[in-house]
Amino acid sequence: MRVLIVEDEPYMAEAIRDGLRLEAIAADIAGDGDTALQLLNVNTYDIAVLDRDIPGPSGDEIAKHIVASGSGMPVLMLTAADRLDDKASGFELGADDYLTKPFELLELVLRLRALDRRRAHNRPPVREIAGLRLDPFRREVYRDDRYIALTRKQFAVLEVLVAAEGGVVSAEELLERAWDENADPFTNAVRITVSALRKRLGEPWLIATVPGVGYRIDTTPATGRGSDDCA
Repeated sequence: MRVLIVEDEPYMAEAIRDGLRLEAIAADIAGDGDTALQLLNVNTYDIAVLDRDIPGPSGDEIAKHIVASGSGMPVLMLTAADRLDDKASGFELGADDYLTKPFELLELVLRLRALDRRRAHNRPPVREIAGLRLDPFRREVYRDDRYIALTRKQFAVLEVLVAAEGGVVSAEELLERAWDENADPFTNAVRITVSALRKRLGEPWLIATVPGVGYRIDTTPATGRGSDDCA
């Protein structure tokens, strides 16, 4: 999951971003409305977390922009405006959820995961493919009923691959979805992470490499073996 945090208090924004990273949620920060609009135009996000009172276009205007775009991106308003009429106006603007400050980071994480589940309502909360069972809320992975311990980044990459349901995911898309805007586009982090993830999942190899294209979950792992050396 990749989210956009629109928050003009830098310490709070960085604390939220760092906390989400610990939960395998990639996050970019926009400190004002203009930056938020720029990032929304160039990146793909699963959810937007908006403070309402920000410099430039307000959080309300950003919410209107997201709704008008027709992207279906959920909006969570994270703001100090805690009166009932504030919440009512936020929902009227198109917010999907509303969390007031101060808040517990865990509650934000749970709300983000719930919004992501609703966004992908056509997929079951617990995803299964080729003997693999991935529970995004408990952050657990099982293969043929055997628990697999993964790092946060490995889990994030696997979640993107499983969501593709056997389709090919490029290295660029994995970098965009499982990392954040600070990731070096020329890094070999994706290849290294996929290689380590493949080994964690064990044989027969479950992640296949499509040379020159990307990676996919092999739905017939008994006959397909991905190569760690293919890009």
